[in-house]
Amino acid sequence: MKALLLVDIQNDFLPTGALPVPEGDAVVPVANALLPHFPLAIATQDWHPANHGSFAASHPGRHPGELIELGGLPQLLWPVHCVQGTPGAEFAPGLQTARFTHVVHKGIDTEIDSYGGFFDNGQRRDTGLADLLRAHDVNEVYLLGLATDYCVKYTALDAIRLGFTTFLVADGCRGVNLQPDDVAGALAEMQAAGAILVRSGDILADMEAAAV
Repeated sequence: MKALLLVDIQNDFLPTGALPVPEGDAVVPVANALLPHFPLAIATQDWHPANHGSFAASHPGRHPGELIELGGLPQLLWPVHCVQGTPGAEFAPGLQTARFTHVVHKGIDTEIDSYGGFFDNGQRRDTGLADLLRAHDVNEVYLLGLATDYCVKYTALDAIRLGFTTFLVADGCRGVNLQPDDVAGALAEMQAAGAILVRSGDILADMEAAAV
């Protein structure tokens, strides 16, 4: 069975958000075009406590972009974003959330960040996403969302490691690109691990052909 995984398509990651991803809003129409064609559509949602340790504001004198240690791991500090229950944590306007079959919250532990949809950054806490996919006999996941070089990348790498055939919907992803080559490097890393890069138009064309 195939599943569509939508990674963190939330207000704070849109161009006007607290942690803007350039052209982040461009992934919404791609997600909406694919959603009707997948009986299982799971969205991840960054869902941070207000005092999350990845926020620069949680460390007096520190600023976004600085590197610290958090939970025994290197941690890049970010602006406050996707705080539980705030408008910034809500899904992007126009995204067809009614078609979601499940929502998986991540980043809820103040002491460790959680880029990927399956585990936190230390692989210590399981979100339950893998069990959910296996309960539905999923063996292929189609992945898109924000941001290519962080949450999408780590979700894809974990999906591959867990044994799911992983397709990255390239036109449905956008990256932060803090360094000029971050997105290109993330794409190369995912492909090297086994991710298959596809485009939404090709997925739709193949599905239409199969239905004939």
